[in-house]
Amino acid sequence: MANAVSDIMPKILARGLLALREQAILPRLVNADYSNDAARKGDTVDVPLPSAIAATDVAPSATAPQAGDTAISKVQIPLSNWKKAGFFMTDKEVMEIDRNESFVPMQMSEAIRALANAVNASVHAEYRGIYGLVGTAGATPFAGDVTDATAARKLLNKQLAPRGDRRAVLDYDAEANALALSPFSDAEKVGSATVKIEGEIGRKFGIDWFADDGVLTHAAGSASDSGSYTISAAAASAGATSVTLKSDTGSPELKSGDIVSFAGHGQTYAVAADAPLDTVGVPVTIGPALKSDVAADAAVTVTQSHVVNMAFHRDAFALAMRPLSAGTQDLSLGNQILSMTDAETGISLRLEISRQYKQTVWEFDVLWGVKLVRPELAVRIAG
Repeated sequence: MANAVSDIMPKILARGLLALREQAILPRLVNADYSNDAARKGDTVDVPLPSAIAATDVAPSATAPQAGDTAISKVQIPLSNWKKAGFFMTDKEVMEIDRNESFVPMQMSEAIRALANAVNASVHAEYRGIYGLVGTAGATPFAGDVTDATAARKLLNKQLAPRGDRRAVLDYDAEANALALSPFSDAEKVGSATVKIEGEIGRKFGIDWFADDGVLTHAAGSASDSGSYTISAAAASAGATSVTLKSDTGSPELKSGDIVSFAGHGQTYAVAADAPLDTVGVPVTIGPALKSDVAADAAVTVTQSHVVNMAFHRDAFALAMRPLSAGTQDLSLGNQILSMTDAETGISLRLEISRQYKQTVWEFDVLWGVKLVRPELAVRIAG
């Protein structure tokens, strides 16, 4: 039986990787260039971020000018997610796989689906730092026109997101609305009948559109329900990452990921940490830093709960999915371990097989970390 297991391990692992690639939507769309070396849970991966460089006039001289220092900042991604999913196979099923490569046990599909959902959900959960917002909270996008798509494109342009590698992920309700719109689907308008035939939106308005059942709903804090809120008596200055907000009554709460905006101020901001308000004034951390001054006593608007559809450039998120070590194999106990990395997506998967009485335990596990590293390259499309 050991030889049979050894022969089919690469087949099972390869099929598992293919299934994981197909079912994990967001990991295929974000930057996964940081998946290289073997690592342990708790290790961190450094992601360098570019810094702005200004063009200067050229002034011929006998000596070359001193080059300015370039400060390269970095964001650390902790490899904090280690998940496993396993299933049992009888000796009869193992022999069937060895003889018939098309045989795939149903439980393997379920194990892979569980891991794919976990990885996918971890990327979606990074939405809280995205401060760009289009659409209307509580209203499914694309109900009658493509305004939400063009507004998302406009905001990505204004936030200086590169034109290439733009993607969007919608829940199934928003996708259904979009597929019903002629600018998305009519062959005479998009130059192809693929949308009508396949039901896939594809690339429209410079963005590749995907549907995903993992799209999350942001539950806004009670401060979004009712009441009025203002900046405290002192004005907030441009560049500040904290503003003091007060409530006219009670103690409503702002939640991490809430979107706030200020009267007479065009930018929207994401709340970075939970904050219970009061009638005196409470410091609230926001992102990004204030783009301009906000007047004292300016009214504050808190966006209500909404589905977090997203449009983003791939570099907005960084995913590090590290291959786990194959470790030490003890064939005398019937334990075997094999790791494999998908060259196309960087997704890594490990398969460990252990022997029990008259059956074999197959267990997949994955190790990864993910972070929203450049929130300016992403936009929420509220639903």
